[in-house]
Amino acid sequence: MASSSHFHYHKDHKDDAMDYAFDEFFENPDIFPELKERKKRVFIEINREDGHEKLWNDYFSENPTYTSKLFRRRFRMNKSLFMRIVYRLSTEAPYFKPKEDATGRASLSPLQKCTAAIRQLAYGCSADTVDEYVRLAETTARKCLHHFTEAIITLFGDQYLRRPTPEDLERLLYMGEEHGFPGMIGSIDCMHWQWKNCPTPWRGMFARGTGKPTIVLEAVASQDLGIWHAFFGAPCTMNDLNILDRSPVFDDIIYGIAPEVNYYVNGNEYNMAYYLTDGIFPKCATFIQSIKLPQGEKNSLFAKKQEAVRKDVERAFGVLQSRFAVVKNPSKL
Repeated sequence: MASSSHFHYHKDHKDDAMDYAFDEFFENPDIFPELKERKKRVFIEINREDGHEKLWNDYFSENPTYTSKLFRRRFRMNKSLFMRIVYRLSTEAPYFKPKEDATGRASLSPLQKCTAAIRQLAYGCSADTVDEYVRLAETTARKCLHHFTEAIITLFGDQYLRRPTPEDLERLLYMGEEHGFPGMIGSIDCMHWQWKNCPTPWRGMFARGTGKPTIVLEAVASQDLGIWHAFFGAPCTMNDLNILDRSPVFDDIIYGIAPEVNYYVNGNEYNMAYYLTDGIFPKCATFIQSIKLPQGEKNSLFAKKQEAVRKDVERAFGVLQSRFAVVKNPSKL
């Protein structure tokens, strides 16, 4: 007959010590740390209705306090254009539509939200600076800026953020011919935008040597300072050639969907438009560069004209930074 074994539990002094510690822990209330009192959220009544009324009387009433000239300087656009933007956003963008809370009180007006966004773009200031005048809190002002940029791209992108149409191309060719460069449709170059809050692991990619990290914007601008091509987001460690390899500026030519262009130079017919560039770009049919060491009157005149007209894109960058200080100041993304 098989024998069976049994486990016998014997209580020793270790169990007594554990029981004593357990009882001491739960019976002595002084052992538990006191819970910190949760800070209450501060509520500030900013009287948003007064902010809307003051804004309306200053700029949008029949007899505004400030003139149209001051409006353009502070809003960076004419009043009619600004009101067109406000109307589109207030009717088609959900965030900017007038609303009421549960008590029937009106929310922030579309004028207040759009003004807060424009002030941040125009002056490059923090979101907290618009609180005293427009009556928006910091987080609300930041949301207004994000929703404003998204709505602008959604509502106006098809009209203004697009490639040139045949009519636009004809106008660009006319301006190029007026400047002595038939077949020229713009000047191409890059600018750098400093990135203040660049993550530390990315600094090696977005900074050169010991310099500060920057983001590169490639653009094509015409003589009227219109930017019809923009490629943004490349790190500054790339030069203009590396950025050009990733840019979609030549996609239409590669895929064979570029509009036809016909013009004559010295009696010869050409069917491919070109850009004015500096010396770093490759030597090809679509890039017309200056002459580094011009010899003779003819070459000197060409170099002088090319360098003068090529400054159109530089002027466009300068006007963009002077009109919207958010691009001139370091990015806080």
